Amino acid sequence: MSKTKEKNHIFTSESVSEGHPDKVCDQISDAILDELIRQDKNSHAGIETLATTGLVVVAGEIRTKGYVDIASIVRRTIKEIGYDDHTIGFHWEDCGVMVAIDEQSPDIAQGVDSGRGKFKKQGAGDQGLMFGYACKDTPELMPLPIMLAHQIVQRLSQLRKNKTMPYLRPDGKSEVAVEYVNNKPKRVDTIIVAASHDCEVDEKKVEREVINKVIKPICKKYIDRKTRYFVNATGRFVKCGPPADTGLTGRKIIVDTYGGHGSHGGGCFSGKDPSKVDRSASYMARYVAKNIVAAGIADRCEVQMAYVIGVAEPISILVDTFSTGKISDERIVSLIRKYFDLTPAGIITKLNLLRPIYKKTAAYGHFGRKDPDFTWEKTDLAKVLRKAAGL
Repeated sequence: MSKTKEKNHIFTSESVSEGHPDKVCDQISDAILDELIRQDKNSHAGIETLATTGLVVVAGEIRTKGYVDIASIVRRTIKEIGYDDHTIGFHWEDCGVMVAIDEQSPDIAQGVDSGRGKFKKQGAGDQGLMFGYACKDTPELMPLPIMLAHQIVQRLSQLRKNKTMPYLRPDGKSEVAVEYVNNKPKRVDTIIVAASHDCEVDEKKVEREVINKVIKPICKKYIDRKTRYFVNATGRFVKCGPPADTGLTGRKIIVDTYGGHGSHGGGCFSGKDPSKVDRSASYMARYVAKNIVAAGIADRCEVQMAYVIGVAEPISILVDTFSTGKISDERIVSLIRKYFDLTPAGIITKLNLLRPIYKKTAAYGHFGRKDPDFTWEKTDLAKVLRKAAGL
């Protein structure tokens, strides 16, 4: 009797370190947001940051009762990331900071304030579509490629800061290609790391230590003799950070989510308060999808929600379990409507989002984290859903 042929494919995801130019901008935008919420939890903000050689530009719209020293927050954030070497061309102490902040549009304000505008309930602060995703690849119910990629750049940062690899600079990227057999991760095929470093260190030493001290401790369970490594594939990575590549808020939306697994609505998270459903509804969609998978209702689940600015209820909810569901996708949608409040006010209350928790979301992914402040990672409704599904 012939064996059934296994279906193989390789899926690749990337992550970037906290010192990557785009992530510098995300963290600045969210650090400002945190301070606004700390002073006035009902602050509304859409904050965009640009970083280049010796300069940071902060722009956007804010409505708040508080006062924020934006330049001080910018400098403090850059210092915490580790840009404290003048030879890089970007230093927390003497970089220029330009601020161009305007007041939030009153047309938006009347739509997100309860009791104003056309509708009584607090409406969505923006319109668009948001996705959440969960799968059984990892204990965190996240895709394996993005989890390994995050852990690699996190370890680069850890070994830089504790001086185990003191020659490292803050900028870095990782890429992990995982081989799947019948939709289950089996091995790591290729691992790519770009680790910025000072100009004096031997490049072979960088390669050797990144493989032995960073990659192997993270990926050892999935590495075999065929696994390929690429460390600083051009040979060196001395010029780094904003001087090497201008950074912008919201340019790493796939890094922030599921590494390319599932779909993406296109909206970024950082710099946006939770009245903006680009952020809060994406967190809620993750919460919904994760609880469905944790309940054993499906092995993989993607949830789409769509909103109209100023309107509370989503205009549509769609579930795709990729033929892994124990009940129909349509029935899962009915469970979602019954057990989850998907209005902006309901999401903010359920996930307790009016807190200064956002800066730490802005590097190493918004999902799959064990931090208790990441309330959207809880699986507290899994038992309820499992019972309701009759499983």
